[in-house]
Amino acid sequence: MALVPMRLMLDHAAENDYGIPAYNVNNMEQIQAIMQAANEANAPVILQASRGARNYAGEYFLRHLILAAVETYPHIPIAMHQDHGNAPGTCYSAMRHGFTSVMMDGSLEADAKTPASFEYNVEVTRKVVEVAHSIGVSVEGELGCLGSLETGMGDKEDGHGAEGVLSHDQLLTDPDEAVAFVEQTGVDALAVAIGTSHGAYKFTRKPTGEILAISRIEEIHSRLPNTHLVMHGSSSVPEDLLAIINQYGGTIPETYGVPVEEIQKGIKSGVRKVNIDTDNRLAITAAVREALATNTKEFDPRHFLKPSIKYMQKVCSDRYHQFGAAGQGTKIKQMTLDEFAAKYAKGELNAVTKKAVTV
Repeated sequence: MALVPMRLMLDHAAENDYGIPAYNVNNMEQIQAIMQAANEANAPVILQASRGARNYAGEYFLRHLILAAVETYPHIPIAMHQDHGNAPGTCYSAMRHGFTSVMMDGSLEADAKTPASFEYNVEVTRKVVEVAHSIGVSVEGELGCLGSLETGMGDKEDGHGAEGVLSHDQLLTDPDEAVAFVEQTGVDALAVAIGTSHGAYKFTRKPTGEILAISRIEEIHSRLPNTHLVMHGSSSVPEDLLAIINQYGGTIPETYGVPVEEIQKGIKSGVRKVNIDTDNRLAITAAVREALATNTKEFDPRHFLKPSIKYMQKVCSDRYHQFGAAGQGTKIKQMTLDEFAAKYAKGELNAVTKKAVTV
């Protein structure tokens, strides 16, 4: 089976009340780790690539690595997703290279660092939706800016993210604006700002409602019952991986990620896609540092690449089970982009919103 639209698996996740981890990929070992975990767990797969990943791996290398995963595991539905597209052109080029889903991140302007107006966000996202849906490709939008409610600072990683201090309103997605945004753009999924950020250094203490607004997800979901919500920056930053890294020469200070139990609360309130990158980076770094330090005479890269696959596979497997995606992969009836294009054309996949209740 070819790659499938991401909307297909998000719809199934909504119908069966689970979430799907979306893993960023840059190379062969990461894809192998994810697919081995998904195969064992029988879970659907979202492989996503940032602009940085596409530049690092090369468009054709990355595409064919993912196609190799499709050929190796034909029974597992796989979506190929562009993460944080900074402009319509980025999303269009992703579609040309076979991505079955794209994110138009219009929360920032095309420079990927300046917070954009609501009107700009709607305009560029709507353009991408129109093109994407005509060929069956799914679209994720973003409303609000990723950043820290603890520090008030924007979030930047891999060349993408708001710079400088942000207002409280910019750091939290407004439910009313969310309804208007979905109605005016027709996105399949909406990434919301709730205080999460990219990277390992998310919080200086275990997050509470003061700095991680899971309740905002509940508010938005009540207004957008069939729009799939997305949590970005949702790595949990496992302490055991930090300990291994620091034991073998790393200097990562005390830091906290998003607790799994908080993500599970989000899933109960309509979160269907959960972005995870840092946890896998930590797993690979821990494995490589440990392998190199314990056998200093070894020079074969496979000596540290094999354990990096194993360590990352464990993280991915844990998330598939924790988010309820385990056992769901082969239950999804795989469909083509052409079939989804027809559904979009007939209006079968249009969003349904609920207006605010006035008292």
